[in-house]
Amino acid sequence: MKIAVMQPYLFPYIGYFQLINAVDKFIIYDDVNFIKQGWINRNQILVQGAKQLFTVPLQKQSSFLKINETFINEKQFEKWKVKFLKTIEQSYKKAPYFEQLNQVINKVLSNNHDEMPISKLATKSLLEITSFLGLKTEFVLTSSLFDNVNLSGQERILDICKKEQAEQYINLIGGIELYNKQIFKQHEIKLNFINTKSIYYKQFNDDFVPWLSIIDILMFNSVDEIRKMLNQYTLT
Repeated sequence: MKIAVMQPYLFPYIGYFQLINAVDKFIIYDDVNFIKQGWINRNQILVQGAKQLFTVPLQKQSSFLKINETFINEKQFEKWKVKFLKTIEQSYKKAPYFEQLNQVINKVLSNNHDEMPISKLATKSLLEITSFLGLKTEFVLTSSLFDNVNLSGQERILDICKKEQAEQYINLIGGIELYNKQIFKQHEIKLNFINTKSIYYKQFNDDFVPWLSIIDILMFNSVDEIRKMLNQYTLT
């Protein structure tokens, strides 16, 4: 059993989906502290040849609140959604896969968002894109299963691995300073990190803008092409 544990990000970059595709079970870390200025409620798309940030409005942002305790500002959300969808249409309507992906984005944003935590919306974006790409990874939430919020950091991840009887734990390369391979080995768990290779594809012109939301890659590439990109990484 190969597992990963990650905070839910909204329409994240392709490396996040490489991680999803690399494991049997993907555990959404929704009951840890919200990260301000992180990728939980925002990401970047291509607008007029440059990266532009989009951000879902929240009621309150605090690193003292859990992700699943951080709620969408429903009064601002509908106005934001209309503006965001208009930006998507204006920016990508000439992209080869605009029509089918626009339907996916609308589906993610379609629910009633009254009293909805950002964790739920971000998770929905992950599930819808994963389904669209035909990936078979199983998803669970830490808040619904593990009952170990008294633990933190590496200790909590090891506890989750043991409860899942995981043989291998995989993380994105950004977490390489957080976990110790020798300690995992002592618990008979293999620890690896995904390092995404540079991925290039045709956008509207030759001035390629990398590391945008998965939205951008999906606008310009077929599902088959993206599934090949999901394997463009090294495992360390």
